[in-house]
Amino acid sequence: MRKIPIYSHPAAGWPALFSSTRKLMDYQTFLRGSASVFQSNQPKSGFDCPGCAWPDHKSHKAIDVCENGIKVLASETMTKKADAAFFARHTVTELQGWSGYELEHSGRLSEPLYYDAAQDRYIAISWEAAYQRIAEQFKQLNSPDEALFYTSGRVTNEPAFMYQLFVRCFGTNNLPDCSNMCHEPTSVMLGKQLGIGKATVRLEDFEQAKLILMFGQNPATNHPRMLEMLAHAHEQGCRIISINPMREQGLSKFRNPQKPTHMAAGQSDEMVDEVVQLQIGGDAALLTGIAKWLIENDKINDDFIATHTSGFEPLKQWLTEQTWADVELGCGIPQAEIIGLAKLVADSPATICTWGMGITQHVQGDDNVAMITNLLLLMGMVGIDGAGASPVRGHSNVQGDRTMGIHERPAQKLLDSLERVFKKPMPQKHGFDVVTGAKALIDGKIKIFMGMGGNYAVAAPDTTAIEQALTTTQLNIFVGTKLNETMLYPGANNLILPCLGRTERIVTAKGEQFATIEDSMCQIVPTQGNLKPVSDTLKSESQIVADIATHVLGTDSSIPWQAMSEDFDVVRDYVAQAIDGFEDFNQRIRTTERGFHLYHSARHRVWNTESGKAQFEVPQYPITYVAAQMAETTLTFKNNVSKNSPRTDSSSDNVQDNAQGNVKNDEQKIWQLTSVRSHDQFNTMIFGFHDRYRQANRRDVLFMHPDEISRLGWQKGDSVMVTRYASQNSADQPRILGPLVLTEMDIASNAVAAYYPECNDLFDLDTYAPDSHIPAYKSTTVVLQRVDASTAEPA
Repeated sequence: MRKIPIYSHPAAGWPALFSSTRKLMDYQTFLRGSASVFQSNQPKSGFDCPGCAWPDHKSHKAIDVCENGIKVLASETMTKKADAAFFARHTVTELQGWSGYELEHSGRLSEPLYYDAAQDRYIAISWEAAYQRIAEQFKQLNSPDEALFYTSGRVTNEPAFMYQLFVRCFGTNNLPDCSNMCHEPTSVMLGKQLGIGKATVRLEDFEQAKLILMFGQNPATNHPRMLEMLAHAHEQGCRIISINPMREQGLSKFRNPQKPTHMAAGQSDEMVDEVVQLQIGGDAALLTGIAKWLIENDKINDDFIATHTSGFEPLKQWLTEQTWADVELGCGIPQAEIIGLAKLVADSPATICTWGMGITQHVQGDDNVAMITNLLLLMGMVGIDGAGASPVRGHSNVQGDRTMGIHERPAQKLLDSLERVFKKPMPQKHGFDVVTGAKALIDGKIKIFMGMGGNYAVAAPDTTAIEQALTTTQLNIFVGTKLNETMLYPGANNLILPCLGRTERIVTAKGEQFATIEDSMCQIVPTQGNLKPVSDTLKSESQIVADIATHVLGTDSSIPWQAMSEDFDVVRDYVAQAIDGFEDFNQRIRTTERGFHLYHSARHRVWNTESGKAQFEVPQYPITYVAAQMAETTLTFKNNVSKNSPRTDSSSDNVQDNAQGNVKNDEQKIWQLTSVRSHDQFNTMIFGFHDRYRQANRRDVLFMHPDEISRLGWQKGDSVMVTRYASQNSADQPRILGPLVLTEMDIASNAVAAYYPECNDLFDLDTYAPDSHIPAYKSTTVVLQRVDASTAEPA
């Protein structure tokens, strides 16, 4: 398949600066937002960017924020308000018809609000009256497990610790968070295999790596500050391979805005040496082929395996049983190319494997992470400089929230520690995660929903079903800075509680406070906003948690909720007592410029696993899983056509024809669809409609390789309906999205892509990885049909 350079310019550079400036102006916060740019990620006196979780480099820069970070700052620093006056002009029913972009730009939430059903509007309410309503509704529950407490990764460590403590004192572990939808396979499998579910590398390891394998990542869009480190590693002689169904144009070259000579002279740094365009969902199969060749050709680290690992023989036996034909079918890459990758791995003295949600968000997401870890263990690439596992988290403190105890399946050690410190019994039963919580909500088992940030209904699969389920609760509580779709489906009682943003000062009776976060590589850093709050009625998240805890749990002097909200040092002292690695928290966070690194046992080759050694894991799914799913969808579609359609044109009868592209009828080819995010969004926040690197200027698009478009006899700009059929044994109805506008992308054959979260209703709550329960956002089989855009009827 030919390569298509759709975007020929380097990543970042002048377009990034222009785009950032435009976004500050779009949000009407040029001066206020620009002031925040100079304070973002600055040591001692600055705040940590509320965008991605990429670590800060030890070197100091006057401006240390990327294009995406500036867009997030523009969103947060805007002074336009979504207050009672705004809601007086717009009913909730009207707002349900607004796009995510329109809601995002409606303004900052600036006063507490409750939903009045008679007027179909949000109306101002005092903080005390809001707390009284909350306490009344909590008292009506038959069980603490009837409440669900969601957390977004934007919440800093101190309020996160208070939040999980309140929830557990109330009596439940129903603490789903955004980890459940992004890197849960990472946490589960690294925890199982290495004893700790976090990155084993530090940022400095990228400067010493000789080979970097990037799986399922698009840093130019999702964490642009990584580009500088990749370019630097490449300049040092490191070979960088991108393994991705999409050839992301933002990974070809990088023009660093931090280098004036680059900007002035139009120079750029090379980054990726090669792109391996495997089929969607083919990562475990590709890694199987690499590992198979390494073992069969005795290119593994026998000493490390013998000393530090367990489970090698079962993995070796399993790899031996895998045929090269199945490996090729599973990943779509020829054997010779796989062997070429394996030789690179064999020759590298220091290899980093780094990955994003292109690895995790699959039914076989657990297997993908397991096979990456297996590869590192085979080569002894854990616990040495310049090598290791580097999952890149999406939200700024999603990893810190988990460390603070935001977890529906808490370790017994954490519960015992909380009981010891606070002298209170902690709930032992595992709680609901995002998937099981959404199901419980839909089934009517959840009476109270509380969201500490985030956009739960839109971020999760089955968005429409969750939105409708929220209207059946007796209370919904939303703590946040911006209006979003989840807030617009009120239950019997609905409250919006506005909080301070990361960029704003937190001043209490004890003086100005700072908080902390944990980045993707286990570094704990301080964060302190410096802007005047957009409204005098805003409260910190810590204050809101303390107030709710006081009203719901009653006066309890044994847990000083208000003292914690007024003095974050008190919270940190409790964290130091309850959570390993935070000893002398207050002293350590103040005596180092960039915070401190949490002890990582696997980095020191200490394996806190059941066996006491690093653990090889055999995948649970066959490496031909994707091909099997396509075959089943082919059969389902053919049966559907024969039952319901007056005409049944002939088509290829098996998945092999589909994989080869031998299409006899364009309406019956089966495709693998993946969700993607645009260059103008962050998570579910839509900043605009321009996806610069993919040359798309709207969100209702379906990406496909131009060769495939030609092969079908279609044209760029055609309207296409996307249908996902249920399995043969399911009573579920087909899920349909569209019409979408056909758009070119350099994506693997047999693959298409659509924007998240608009395509979320194509994904269900029953399709997820078995151990981690992560929804399969990145891989599902669909049927495409070209239609007349004006009627959505077959063309």
